[in-house]
Amino acid sequence: MLLKRLKLGLIHVAVAMTLVPINSTLNRVMIKELGIAATVVAILASLPYFFAPLQVAIGSYSDRHPILGFRRTPYILLGLLLCVTGLVVSPEIAFLMANNAVIGLLAAGLAFGAWGMGYNLSSVSYLALASELSGGEGRGKTIATMWFMMIVSIILTAIGISRMVEPYTPDALQHAFWMVGLAALVIGLIGLVGLEKRSNAEGFSAAENYTFQEMTAAILKSRQVTLFFWYLTLLLAAILGQDVLLEPFAAEAFKMTVQQTTRITSIWGTAVLLMILVAGALERRAPRKLVAQIGNIAALGGFLTIVASGFVASTSVFYTGVLLLGAGTGLATVANLALMFDLTLPGYAGLFIGAWGVSNALSRLTGSLMAGIVRDLATGITQNAVTGYLVVFGIEAAMLAIAIGMLSKIDIAAFHEQVEIPSALERAALVD
Repeated sequence: MLLKRLKLGLIHVAVAMTLVPINSTLNRVMIKELGIAATVVAILASLPYFFAPLQVAIGSYSDRHPILGFRRTPYILLGLLLCVTGLVVSPEIAFLMANNAVIGLLAAGLAFGAWGMGYNLSSVSYLALASELSGGEGRGKTIATMWFMMIVSIILTAIGISRMVEPYTPDALQHAFWMVGLAALVIGLIGLVGLEKRSNAEGFSAAENYTFQEMTAAILKSRQVTLFFWYLTLLLAAILGQDVLLEPFAAEAFKMTVQQTTRITSIWGTAVLLMILVAGALERRAPRKLVAQIGNIAALGGFLTIVASGFVASTSVFYTGVLLLGAGTGLATVANLALMFDLTLPGYAGLFIGAWGVSNALSRLTGSLMAGIVRDLATGITQNAVTGYLVVFGIEAAMLAIAIGMLSKIDIAAFHEQVEIPSALERAALVD
């Protein structure tokens, strides 16, 4: 199983590698060097999350429509190819936008749309495959392995890009994106080949006898599914919403230089990596729900500590908050994703993973928009930029507190009792 976990991790790494250049390097080039409106850039970079509702349809379709005996592999491959294609053409599209706004914007919609569609197509498919291959006992370790490899790859990809584009030229940017794209494709293919066993169509679950509408109706009967959906949305919106504000806050509150604020990411990332390893080690030693709750509480403590650092103007208190936030994020990521896999039914993994993917995307959108809008409003009202950041961090702490209360009400056993396969009568009613 270790080899399968590593191969799943390679697929996860490949898809994540295509996100780094667009979400970091290209964003800056488009806004600063090319003078493209930040709103346009933000919308293009957010296309994967706008497309996220399609994950439910994609997951359900792949559950019921194997290709050449494979339920996941063809969809992962197609998604990866779309991601890589969108990545390698994106610099050229950005330069086109700067020279011809109308044509460039239309081309950007296609290029970034391909990237966003590929992200959703591949991610829901490989997460469903991870759920199916791991089994109930090994899901935590699989998730820990995949996310550990992903975070390391993000750090290494960012370092590699920064070196390849120094000094910056358009040619250097395009070369860097091609190198990352080709590396992602090779890594993804290595992970994909031989991972999923080919099966006869007859061997697939009875899920293929049900339409997407029927299975969605079955899911909506479960209060536990609905509760977990909104729990994940609230939790991730709080944890991910700080991503765009933490470094600007440090610069504003503590007058940190660019080099100093850059270290914040490495400190946070190190804490995340260590706690991912700890969460993987705790897989069979502690209940997943308990580990998730400890992570949630640690993240809450991190936000409160960061808020306190703004009031006392202490960098040591701030770094303590960053460490707590990173540690909580690492524990919560592994444990909550393992819980996500528990909240699936055999044969319906694609559909359920798609639903959780929608929750993740919704949380990223709401978290980022909330953070930016509230920060600007609070700053405008108080005429104090630091206060604007602290208001956002305080709201995110409150969101985490509510999520902690919601998690205590989630019951895996109740989920399996509540989700029922539609009866023949119910299916006939749905068709009508």
